[in-house]
Amino acid sequence: MSKILVIDDSSTIRKMVQYSLQPKGHTMVLAEDGVDGFEKLEEEEEGFDIIILDINMPRMDGLEFLKKIQQSPSYSSIPVIILTTEGQNADKDKAFKLGAKGYFVKPFKPNELLQGIEKILKG
Repeated sequence: MSKILVIDDSSTIRKMVQYSLQPKGHTMVLAEDGVDGFEKLEEEEEGFDIIILDINMPRMDGLEFLKKIQQSPSYSSIPVIILTTEGQNADKDKAFKLGAKGYFVKPFKPNELLQGIEKILKG
């Protein structure tokens, strides 16, 4: 199936995403913030099929991460799904302008997230 990079500062959310998607055959790589996520992106020789990204994180937030990968020809084609808290409509607009392909609000429904991932991967 797919190799997914999950970037979220909440270990609980990272584990929830992992437990929701791994049984469907997806491989997960977990990162705790944008800096860690970008390091994992650079370390992964085979690349990622999709990135699940929180917005509010320490060191490098999700919007900064999106800007950084959009500026990199090596990573700009990887679809990004935002998974973040409610009440951030301005961030939602910014995320889509920066190239996000999907946006889910926490708490999320695992089936909806899985359907969103599958839809994006199918193009």
